[in-house]
Amino acid sequence: MVDNKSKDESNTAGSGSASHVFDTVKENYVRAVDEMAKVQPQYAQAFSNLQLDYIQTAKNVIQNTISAQRQLVENLNIIPASTSYTEQFTRQSNEITNNTLRAVGINNQLVINAVDVARENLRIYNRTVDSITEFSNNVAKVCTSFSAAAQQQQQQFAKQ
Repeated sequence: MVDNKSKDESNTAGSGSASHVFDTVKENYVRAVDEMAKVQPQYAQAFSNLQLDYIQTAKNVIQNTISAQRQLVENLNIIPASTSYTEQFTRQSNEITNNTLRAVGINNQLVINAVDVARENLRIYNRTVDSITEFSNNVAKVCTSFSAAAQQQQQQFAKQ
């Protein structure tokens, strides 16, 4: 919100120093938020890189673990399980994995929806703050006008 009053007008109203304090506080808060906003892309990239490294590490652990177990079974000449057991294990493992992936997909969509709702709530909050500020400023103007009119009436009655 831009104040259309000149500095002379605000000083004559007796609020020059108060106005300066409010301007200083506002500028300091905005500067602090701007500084935080500057590093936000770096934070996002750092977390994204960390996630990608975590994913690659998890894949590497899985591949190496399975490879080591396979090598152990082959070196020890362990008798393979019956065909019906391996088929049943494979089927159940695939079913569990598919169900887990569906649940993860649903959870991911819920999280994305929650973030979208939070963003919309922030937009609504911003519009609400703007409306309340405008309303408060209008009330202050009306009160100031009323007070000035009352003072003029008192001065006129005092002259009579």
